[in-house]
Amino acid sequence: MSDPLEVDEPRYCGYTEYVDGPEAEELPNTGAGATGIEGAVWDAVASVEDPEMPVSVVELGLVYGVGVTETDGRTEATVRMTLTYTGCPAREMLTGDVREAAASVDGVDAARVELVWSPPWNLSMVSETGRESLREFGVSI
Repeated sequence: MSDPLEVDEPRYCGYTEYVDGPEAEELPNTGAGATGIEGAVWDAVASVEDPEMPVSVVELGLVYGVGVTETDGRTEATVRMTLTYTGCPAREMLTGDVREAAASVDGVDAARVELVWSPPWNLSMVSETGRESLREFGVSI
């Protein structure tokens, strides 16, 4: 009989889809320079704050990218983001808030959030504005 605690291969969280994101050198991505509906989606998503501290998910470096596509006259916004770790208890709340923010933009008919786990989030992905906000909140970074 085998030991149930013995693991031959890594086991991943069952409800997590492991999708690759951008190269780490491209982060943080704050949407600087985005225009039109894409720029408006970045602005809307930047209004979503982390539930534990008053810092935007964009400034924390959790948003890896925003895409806007038009098909059959309908505009869809896709926000590609990560979380600080795969077991984040605020997962549903954060992704729901980000989806709602993206969907609230004039001209957007539908919005979705695509969670990615590569590259894994780390403190180097926090923007300088995010670092300042964290310091003001009392977090040493």
